[in-house]
Amino acid sequence: MAPWLLATLALLTVAIVLAAAHRPLGDYMAWVYTSPKDLRFERGLYRVIGVDARGEQSWRSYARSLLAFSLVGVLLLYLLQRVQAWLPYSLGLPDVSPQISFTTAISFVTNTNWQSYTPEQTLGYTVQLAGLVVQNFVSAAVGMAVAVALVRGFARRTSPTIGNFWVDLVRGTFRILLPLALVAAVVLLAGGVIQNFDPFHTVTTVAGGTQTLPGGPVASQEAIKELGTNGGGFFNANSAHPFENPGAGTNLVEIVLLLLIPFSLPRTFGRMVGDRRQGYAIAAAMGVIFVASFVALTAFELHGAGTAPQLAGGAMEGKEQRFGVVWTSLFATSTTLTSTGAVNGMHDSFTALGGMMPLLNMMTGEVAPGGVGSGLYGMLIVAIVAVFLGGLMVGRTPEYLGKKLGAREIKLASLYIIVTPALVLVGTALSFAIPPVRASVVGTSILNPGVHGLTEVVYAFTSAANNNGSAFAGLNAGTPWLTAALGVTMLLGRFVPIVLVLALAGSLAAQDKAPATAGTLPTHRPLFVGLVVGVVVVVAALTFFPVLALGPLAEGLV
Repeated sequence: MAPWLLATLALLTVAIVLAAAHRPLGDYMAWVYTSPKDLRFERGLYRVIGVDARGEQSWRSYARSLLAFSLVGVLLLYLLQRVQAWLPYSLGLPDVSPQISFTTAISFVTNTNWQSYTPEQTLGYTVQLAGLVVQNFVSAAVGMAVAVALVRGFARRTSPTIGNFWVDLVRGTFRILLPLALVAAVVLLAGGVIQNFDPFHTVTTVAGGTQTLPGGPVASQEAIKELGTNGGGFFNANSAHPFENPGAGTNLVEIVLLLLIPFSLPRTFGRMVGDRRQGYAIAAAMGVIFVASFVALTAFELHGAGTAPQLAGGAMEGKEQRFGVVWTSLFATSTTLTSTGAVNGMHDSFTALGGMMPLLNMMTGEVAPGGVGSGLYGMLIVAIVAVFLGGLMVGRTPEYLGKKLGAREIKLASLYIIVTPALVLVGTALSFAIPPVRASVVGTSILNPGVHGLTEVVYAFTSAANNNGSAFAGLNAGTPWLTAALGVTMLLGRFVPIVLVLALAGSLAAQDKAPATAGTLPTHRPLFVGLVVGVVVVVAALTFFPVLALGPLAEGLV
């Protein structure tokens, strides 16, 4: 089959599945977060943790609850790793080192899932299940809770509260993520993904040598890894490993899982604000960016320079033969336009310009469709900026969904947009500006010197700041500097934007709704969709073009 025909069919297949799920799943999630009734086991859980489910929280109280919950998650996950040797199903593996335990705890609590270790050689089954999988669920639920809190800010009138964090967390986990992950795990299991508690097996190869094969409860972790846009692989090869992703069928399922909730949340947004057209506009903007990114990456990989790529029908280095260029490009686009970080190929082995696309996807803020929850609130921030710019052009006070966007709202939105680029650029600059650090980065971490090495470092900080977790495989991030710097970057990149979003939600909720007038910018039409897409592209271009010019563009245009 011709590559571009395959690319079109692959994109259409995923689009049809997502379109079919968009309405029912989006409506269901809107019901989950607006229903006044608690399930029986939820009421019991609230009594155990001492939460009044009917008690609403201000944005400050909501933020304090979220930060406290996340801090406890970091401490518990760190502790599990440090006492691993004493736990059942440890597989005889020793306690995880303090350095790796620190980074991993932060990584999984922030929904980044950055792994600077070989999972099957480092973590036993108990830590994988009780530590990593639990955080895969709750970190995704935290992201959805923040998105819903912001939507309530638009939907409510003169309200001092934005909801209850504990209720949103419990409902997102048990009513949305857990049922979907259970179904997904069964589907993956049927597709050949392994699920067991077997120890390592030593087998004799065809050539007469020996090889150690790991087992593990993989299907259950794989399901929430993709569904919650987490990305931490059970094996070091991640979704390129045949035990995690055996073939084309499971590859399609995993791509759909990556995009399922993020592309359905705009419907939830539209239902909760009482205007479904607003949700369609946000989803359309996400779709336009996604398609453009996929087409560009596929083109770069199919037309890689050199005799070998031309004979192979595309740049096949770093790609699994069972997936090829098209399905690898679609997976890479999906995983870096969400905050997932899972990979079914090695981004470091892409062509120079092809490798730039996953990097650029993260630099846009991962809003097309973005991570579970984080994509929606990120795109709504962009929409606020787009409305503000539209208001400037026509000389009117900007309004979005009946809420006036004054100085406070625009400052919060602007700070949100600035945070992650600042973390990326400052982290990269410090890595090369401080002599001892530079010596470590250049001499130890970078395996491919020159402009490609710069791209590897930029990619690492971009992935950490945007809580993605994917990496250019050629970078050794296990040094003291990168361990500490990336850990801090993940924390700030996750929680500073969240606090800004919650502050914005509180500011919007406190306002009354202004009636639409003849001068109100319609925010459900193609013109607004184009304006939102333009803001995403222009902000990313103005912020990151210089560093891209020094890295992948310089390498690709030589």
